[in-house]
Amino acid sequence: MSFSEVRNYIYGDDVRNIDWNVTARTNDTAVKVFEEERELTVMLLIDVSASALYGTDGQFKSELITELSAVIAFSASTNNDKVGAILFSDKIEKYIPPKKGKTTILRIIRELISHETENIGTDLKLALEYLTNIQKKRAIVFCLSDYITSGYETALNIASRKHDIVGIHIYDKSERQLPNAGLIRMKDAETGQERIIDTSVSKVRENYAQWFEKHEETFKNSFNKSGSDVLSIQTDEDYVRSLLKFFKKRGR
Repeated sequence: MSFSEVRNYIYGDDVRNIDWNVTARTNDTAVKVFEEERELTVMLLIDVSASALYGTDGQFKSELITELSAVIAFSASTNNDKVGAILFSDKIEKYIPPKKGKTTILRIIRELISHETENIGTDLKLALEYLTNIQKKRAIVFCLSDYITSGYETALNIASRKHDIVGIHIYDKSERQLPNAGLIRMKDAETGQERIIDTSVSKVRENYAQWFEKHEETFKNSFNKSGSDVLSIQTDEDYVRSLLKFFKKRGR
């Protein structure tokens, strides 16, 4: 049940619904009216930072994020739910208010395909704070990112008290395990820093794999502690199968 409006008291109304603040201000007995919330609101929190423009097999992370956003949005539309989106880097790039219908979904997809990111960094904390401030009604929030960021735990805890949040971690297989390819010039897409790494050294590959595991564990622990669900999808995986498995488990 969600608050709808305040109206004058009518004989027979439940006295527990009297709004004493409004009554005192107007000198007329007023009651709060509630209505059953039958439709859901789905919000897509979408990472459009520079690190998403990476992929070694089939597609970039950003392309998978776009596909997943479209699938989730059309699924929600089939259920006659409202769908909105927040595109973020280390600033709020675009806010699309939640509405029903395919027009809004096609706008979200169009923005994801054609949007030119103004900033290249990632600030999930800012995006979660913006979500908490802008989205007043409870929503199901799908947060799609590679989570190459930190310091968002408090904002996530606050947002998850109000919304049902699902964290979807998108990554490329080369991010989990470096290939044995000799000397490679690496560049951080968000800082511009470059470094040459000898991937033929097993210790280098091992240290990198440990870093990724720690990074993924931090993501999962942060969401689990806030009571939110998590899902990890690799860019060359069958994401439809992963989504079906996830939602069946969530339904149980």
